[in-house]
Parts: sequence; C-alpha cells; structure tokens
Amino acid sequence: MTINTDELVAREEIRDVLFRYTRGIDRLDLDLVRSCYHADAHDDHGAFRGDVDGFLDWVRDALSYFDSTMHFIGNQLIDVEGDVAHTESYCIAYHRREPRDSEVSHDLVTALRYVDRLERRADRRWKIADRVCVFDWSRRDPVVDQWAMDGAVRGRRGPDDPVWHR
Repeated sequence: MTINTDELVAREEIRDVLFRYTRGIDRLDLDLVRSCYHADAHDDHGAFRGDVDGFLDWVRDALSYFDSTMHFIGNQLIDVEGDVAHTESYCIAYHRREPRDSEVSHDLVTALRYVDRLERRADRRWKIADRVCVFDWSRRDPVVDQWAMDGAVRGRRGPDDPVWHR
C-alpha cells in the first residue's frame, strides 16, 4: 500500500478534528465541539440520536452530572477516498463524579469506538458528517482512594483551565 502526500495531509487534518472533539468535550467547550461537525451532521451516541444542535444540548446536560471527564483516543483507522473519509477511533472515556448527597465518588469508565464519516466540503476543511458511537463495555468504579493533589494545577472545564492561557 502506497500513501501519497495528499492522503498523509488528509489523515493529519482528520486526526486534528477528532482530537479537537475530545478536547471540546472534556473542557465543555461546545463551540469547539460544534466546529468538528458539518452543520447538517448526524450523531448517534445511543442515548442521543440527532442533529448537532440537539447533540450539544444533550452533551451539556449529560456531562453536567460529572465533575470532570477525559476521553483518550487510541487506535485510529482512517480510510480516505477523495473528499470522504471513513474512520474508526478507539476511545476510553473516564467520567468522574465527586461525592455529593448520599452518593459516593465514582468513575464511569467506558470503552467505545467512534465510527465516523468525515467530509471535506467547499471550505476544504474536514468535519464529521455522520458519527456512530459503538460501546464495547463500561463499568462504574467507586473511588476508594485519591492522590493528594495539594498544590497541583487542576484541570477545569471552561476558560479557567490552563489550556486557555497561552
């Protein structure tokens, strides 16, 4: 298999979209998440199926339950055919809920794959046109001990996170 320079560039641009998506999700930067989708895109997250605006509303509500999240993308297969690409990206998603009310602190850990069709349209930018999240397994773990993080810079959602201060 020979890959030409145009395909290598396309693959890197596609990876950038997928990495920006996870950053947007974890920082709850919904404008960044929106920028990863075409306006007429469809998203199927199982509990949500629909358009981008509906997806962003759902994300805002669903992730407000958790205090922090981290989506880690691992293996990626990218098949570029002109201005259309089909991808499969493995992801482990960590969702932390701190203790409140009668609930103990826990992590929801999910193994999933993003199965995407991305398109490069008139603006020549790759964006997600269709996404299906394939859930392979999940588990809920109680947080039984935590590393003392006194003095450590902590990640935050929104503009208080250090990534915003370049």
